[in-house]
This record gives sequence, structure tokens and C-alpha cells, in this order.
Amino acid sequence: MIVFDLKCLDGGEVFEGWFSSGADFDEQTERGLLQCPYCGSAKVEKAPMAPLVGRSDGPRSDVKGMMAELAALQTKMLSNSEWVGDKLPEQARAMHLGEIEPRAVHGKASAEETKSLIEEGVPLLPLPLPVVPPGQVN
Repeated sequence: MIVFDLKCLDGGEVFEGWFSSGADFDEQTERGLLQCPYCGSAKVEKAPMAPLVGRSDGPRSDVKGMMAELAALQTKMLSNSEWVGDKLPEQARAMHLGEIEPRAVHGKASAEETKSLIEEGVPLLPLPLPVVPPGQVN
């Protein structure tokens, strides 16, 4: 696992990106999968960063362990939630407007859809790890 500081070329925001390798970062960039979590821009590049150096007074953090804990926490959060897939934006909006009964749901939304929902005041929580639909293997 490797962590890069990334920078949005449109808004200037700096944020972290976690990748399985440097090649994984390159592949995701080429496929247009990286987006700024603040504005949704796909104009993202690596930002200058200092290398992680082990401390002499203690062990370095276990990135794989932290990722496993994060994945377990996300799985627990989703266990009481219904997968609505690509219908997430319309479902969240309908619940917010009182058109349907509120319930815990999760699914997919583009950066543009997410930004629109946030601007409308629809409560949502983007998840840090990709969500795998029920029945699919990660």
C-alpha cells in the first residue's frame, strides 16, 4: 500500500490517495478514475511530499493493518444499509424531500452528483473505500 499527497489543479486542494502501488496510481490516472473530493475535478496530480521514514524510537505505523480496520469499519456501517446502486442520488434526494420513507442506503454517485446533493443540503457521507455491490467479488 502506498499513500500519495495529491493536488487538484483546478482548486489547489491537497488530499491523500491510497493505492496498491505506484503503477496503480498511474493506471487510475490514465483511466480518469481520480477526482478531487472537494470539487470533482479530474485534473489531479501528485503533490510534493516528504518520504515516510521509520522512527528510531518506535515502530512505523502498519498501513495494511489500518486499511483493514478502515475496511472492517466501513463493512460494519454498510451492514445495516440497503444497496441502491446508481439510484443513490435520486433515492437520497427523495428521502430528503420527504417523498419516500428515510432509511439507510448506499450506492454509487458521480462527483458531480455528489456535489449537487451537498449543495441541496441532502445529508450524505462519501465512503473512503470503494463499495462492492452485494454478490460481487472485490
